[in-house]
Amino acid sequence: MSEETSSHPALSEEEVQTRLQNELPHWVYENGWIRRKIKTSGWKATLMVVNTVGHLAEKSWHHPDLTVSYAFVVVKLVTHAAKGITEKDFALAKKIEDVVFWDAAADSQGALEGTPDDPRFKYIK
Repeated sequence: MSEETSSHPALSEEEVQTRLQNELPHWVYENGWIRRKIKTSGWKATLMVVNTVGHLAEKSWHHPDLTVSYAFVVVKLVTHAAKGITEKDFALAKKIEDVVFWDAAADSQGALEGTPDDPRFKYIK
């Protein structure tokens, strides 16, 4: 279903605030959008985040606004057809959290090492 024909109703500001607090504590509600600033270690890491978010957005057919700088990416979500925040926004925000902040070492029972605990290799702050 395209965003233009979305059947997802907009949530009230109170519902959005409560759900952000409970489900997405690093996201904020601001000017009708839900927003998350992802700090990175520099340009290459920023591009990895942008490409990851872009892939997830395209696969879900829900497209965020991005602000891209040297060491951060700001992701903003709203469902334009509903003129507000909907389940679509929460679903994509959760997927972004799951993928961008995934920790291979903690999740793979040793099969994957994950990024070394060394500042030279960290790319998400």
